[in-house]
Amino acid sequence: MIQRIQSVFLLLASVLNGSVFFNALYSHSMDDPQAWIGIGFAITLTLALLAPLGCIALYKNRENQVKWVTRTMILQVIVLGYGLGIFISLGGFGSFLWDEAIGIGMLVIALLSQIYARKKIKDDIELVKSMDRIR
Repeated sequence: MIQRIQSVFLLLASVLNGSVFFNALYSHSMDDPQAWIGIGFAITLTLALLAPLGCIALYKNRENQVKWVTRTMILQVIVLGYGLGIFISLGGFGSFLWDEAIGIGMLVIALLSQIYARKKIKDDIELVKSMDRIR
């Protein structure tokens, strides 16, 4: 299960999403006067944290795993949108927002690792299909 490279990338995505909770981007979202922004960011970030872990558990059914990783990627894009919205509302792209930019970077790397995990799952599906043709 965890020895497959896609499981490692899904675990990496989950860890990166979890580390955003300890970043300045999350603390700024909770300090926002519009409370729904911080709550929405926290809920979607929590779902984006737990969804890749659930996808790892689907390793026996690869087609189902690809579907759920795709849904997780959509959720990750929503989290990235929340993060970018919070980042831009802080004052845009300046040299004083490095801590917040690290949070955005972690969200982008989490999305990229999910994309790569999906690619590797599809490669496994093709490998199994080619081995079935040989038999």
